[in-house]
Amino acid sequence: MRTLLQDLRYGFRILTKSPGFAAVAILTLALGIGANTAIFSLIDGILLKSLPVRDAQNLFVLQWHAHHQPSLHLIFSYGDCASKFSDTESSACSIPKPFFADVLAHTDIFSDFAAFSGSGPLTLTGNGPASQPSGQVVSGEFFSTTGVRAAAGRLIIPSDDTVSAQPVVVLRYGYWKTQFGGLESTIGKTVWLNNVPFTIIGVAEANFISLSPGNEYDMWLPLAMRRRITSGWTPSQEDAGAWWLTAIGRLKNGVSPAQAQSAVNTLFRNEMFHGEKPSFKQADDPQISLTPAQQGLPGSRSRYSTPLTVLMLAVGIILLIACANVAGLLLARASRRQKEIAVRLALGAGRARIVRQLLTESVFLSLIGGAVGILFAIWGTDAIVSLMTSSSTRPLGFDFGIDGRVLAFTLAASVLTGIIFGLAPAFRGTRVDLTPALKEGTGRSAEHRVGRWFSLGNGLVVAQVALAVVVLVGAGLLVRTLENLRSIDPGFDVNNVLLFGLNPAQAGYKPAEIDSLFGDLQGRLRAIPGVTSASYSSMSLLSGGYMMSDLHLPGTPAKDSVTADVLETGPGFFETMHMPMLSGRSFAPADFAIAAKARLAVLAREAGAAAKGKTGSALASAATSATPQVPQPAIVNETFVRQFLRKQGVLGVRFGYPETGDASNASSGPPDPGYIIVGVVRDAKYNSLRSAVEPTVYVPQSQPVAIFALRTAANPASIVLAVRRAVGEVNNNLPLSNVTTETEQIDRLLFQERMIARLSGFFGVLALVLACIGLYGLLSYEVARRTREIGIRMALGAQQRDVLRLVVSQGIVLALVGAAVGIGVAIGVTRYMASMLYDVHANDPATIAGVAFLLTLVALAACYIPARRATRVDPMVALRYE
Repeated sequence: MRTLLQDLRYGFRILTKSPGFAAVAILTLALGIGANTAIFSLIDGILLKSLPVRDAQNLFVLQWHAHHQPSLHLIFSYGDCASKFSDTESSACSIPKPFFADVLAHTDIFSDFAAFSGSGPLTLTGNGPASQPSGQVVSGEFFSTTGVRAAAGRLIIPSDDTVSAQPVVVLRYGYWKTQFGGLESTIGKTVWLNNVPFTIIGVAEANFISLSPGNEYDMWLPLAMRRRITSGWTPSQEDAGAWWLTAIGRLKNGVSPAQAQSAVNTLFRNEMFHGEKPSFKQADDPQISLTPAQQGLPGSRSRYSTPLTVLMLAVGIILLIACANVAGLLLARASRRQKEIAVRLALGAGRARIVRQLLTESVFLSLIGGAVGILFAIWGTDAIVSLMTSSSTRPLGFDFGIDGRVLAFTLAASVLTGIIFGLAPAFRGTRVDLTPALKEGTGRSAEHRVGRWFSLGNGLVVAQVALAVVVLVGAGLLVRTLENLRSIDPGFDVNNVLLFGLNPAQAGYKPAEIDSLFGDLQGRLRAIPGVTSASYSSMSLLSGGYMMSDLHLPGTPAKDSVTADVLETGPGFFETMHMPMLSGRSFAPADFAIAAKARLAVLAREAGAAAKGKTGSALASAATSATPQVPQPAIVNETFVRQFLRKQGVLGVRFGYPETGDASNASSGPPDPGYIIVGVVRDAKYNSLRSAVEPTVYVPQSQPVAIFALRTAANPASIVLAVRRAVGEVNNNLPLSNVTTETEQIDRLLFQERMIARLSGFFGVLALVLACIGLYGLLSYEVARRTREIGIRMALGAQQRDVLRLVVSQGIVLALVGAAVGIGVAIGVTRYMASMLYDVHANDPATIAGVAFLLTLVALAACYIPARRATRVDPMVALRYE
């Protein structure tokens, strides 16, 4: 330790004697280490932190796998785990409620077992203006299974999770603080959720946001209350054919994961093959697996994993460039310290002792750079998080910060960096010929050996340039992808469109009242100054969501069907979105009356099926009278016509659902008459800019939820207050959700591409700057080292242009060699980015050529200053040099 302290004190004195060198080296290292620390802090907060529950490593989630999709009438999830559906392999964690109850009843497998799911849209009243919080429905065992404790009041228990129990709700700690002021009097208060009174019984502990990382919820409700808060709920939504629950459990003492998985799998296969509604065939081989919740519940982690992996690779390359940069500086500095090292060797110091001294200085320098880098990391993390949240209407749901694990990473990175860039200069610095080094007046130019053009210093510059090219090519491809996506013609005019959502059913409106409400609102919104047109649909275009359905086409066997996207639209939708009709007509008022009758018929049939055997005959009669005797009008897009009809005279063609005309449904009313095509509209992107346009059917709006679209003559954000007033005049308990513009919505859709393009572009420029600083430093050192040689050349008649060409040519050759190596590496590396690109090849020649041209220009600028300095050497001064 005494020797180490001596080395540190000596290293500090050496650095203070060269403040310029120390400042450049520390800043370079701080940029490299700071960038890595910033990205690692994001990776730690998003991908590595354990779930905020007790004993998270022993909490398991049920996931199923099969060779085919299950035969169901309802399946969905709220982003808790990854789902895959195909004709060859399917998997998910959504299970039906009866199967959950079956496993819960077998108390010999799990000591704790619970289930949860999204609550669906919520409207909260009774606490100021109406708002729309996010919520989960959870079984009574949820909080005891997770081990989450109450910060105030109590949490949901099994007795709360019954149909006859009083409705209760538990709040998230942060939501309690912001919306209820953190008041103790909140406990026991009554609020209304979707027009149902709920009593607030408690607040969850502060660190619990949700079980799935990134999915932030404001409140938790008992699972049994789902039927009371869900508009249009029917028993079929919770039978064996509806899969929507996620189940978690802790194993009983003495039960191994393999034993528990085998027992649950037996129950699952029995339910799937012989249950109330068999969902699989034997050939599908359905299986249940118990996956640790840390891996099985990724939440929205998957959204960020690919960008963060790419960015970590980019900042890792930047750190290597910084190491090469500082190593080059140390090599140049080591040549100036040769006499010092020679004296120490002559006085008896061993080479190992000198190497240790030099490595200590390098690590000391790197630790200072790491300390400064933490400041860059704090700023960088805040900047990146701000960029990420700028595209979201809700918090990210992750906890970021420079904690102990991030500091440990920074310390390890600093020490490793110091060793990496210090090794070569340390060993190179001890290779000293004592006799010449101890002589006074030895010219530095004598150190230059002809034939050793590719020296270690040159090699470091080539490596820096090559690494910079890799980052720049990757950044260029990602930037071009973003521009390609932004330049796509979506098939409608995205400018000057304001969007907002309404769910009148949550405010107590009945289905028969909603149509007139939407019509009234549409008229009021059109009357707002600056609004040129207004309409609504079941969901907005390019929102990331979509509906699809199996359809039966005329002239095909009854068992055959095709898949098409479906969008319900209100009056004037195509005119508002500027989607031109190619043939036929748009929807007329009579079309919406037919759709309303069809909706009532569906509700009557579902009610008849639910009450079969009791009042089934009366309900079946109601269903018969409500069923429209004419098909519903539909408008299809060009792709639908091209793929499915392939003929002239499309107007008047009828199609329907695969079960249309199925006599087995006669007990629930006559078959649905299907749809009739009344128009063809231009192709438009539906859910995503990346996705190809699919066959799409537009039908009159019949959903109780609508997304209104207002086209304005000026900036749509300027009419938001007027829109809120217009809606409030109709009903002050109708909260507007997701108020945004179409262009902002598209930006959110392109969040990943925009974030990674900006950050990779920034890191690419940083890599280029660091590489050129390295090139500049090497050439400056070479000019200083060869001052005597340059003086002799000029004394013998060399012109300034010759000296300029001598220095510039060395720099350009190094840059070109580095560019060639970097392009070769980039071609191999960027092919792994193919899934992130759009309309640009991973080995795009234009991008590579652009990077090479940019690098050449910057390299010329980096070479120019040392070259100009060389041309100003006075031969008389140079000949007396040293």
